[in-house]
Amino acid sequence: MFYQAQTIRILSLMMLFGLATGLAGCSTWLTGGFKDPDVQLIKVDVVSAKLMKQEFLLRFRIANPNGMSLPVRGLVYDIHLNDVKLAEGEARTWFTVPAHGREEFEVPVRTNLWRHMKYIVKLLEKPDQPIRYRLEGEVKTGLMFGRSVHLSRNGEIIPGDYIPE
Repeated sequence: MFYQAQTIRILSLMMLFGLATGLAGCSTWLTGGFKDPDVQLIKVDVVSAKLMKQEFLLRFRIANPNGMSLPVRGLVYDIHLNDVKLAEGEARTWFTVPAHGREEFEVPVRTNLWRHMKYIVKLLEKPDQPIRYRLEGEVKTGLMFGRSVHLSRNGEIIPGDYIPE
């Protein structure tokens, strides 16, 4: 009986010690030593463009400035062309960015531009005029104690650069 109680006490202490050391890596997220990763949109590919459905593939690069690996759990995004919302969604991509490393990931986007066709045709009447775009979102990081990193990118595209002559 004495040995059994002693064994349980030792196992309990070992488990407590294991939890404490396991959470030590997460402490930088909670105490402010954590630096937000840099997230960049690096490429947009058109997968298919049909009348009622368009599919794109957004490629992102995430750089981890921290001295420990960074688990990523996904991305929530909104895409606007001028002030018109073209697409919104959530990608549940799981991967780990190594300490002081980079990873690329792809997010498939599906939209229906048909409801905005008049507006888009009006924008394309002047193919040399720039069109503003805005991408906003949050990258979800961490496992148990997650953290969201805000992402905001603005820019301009010139339609004439993408229309073959």
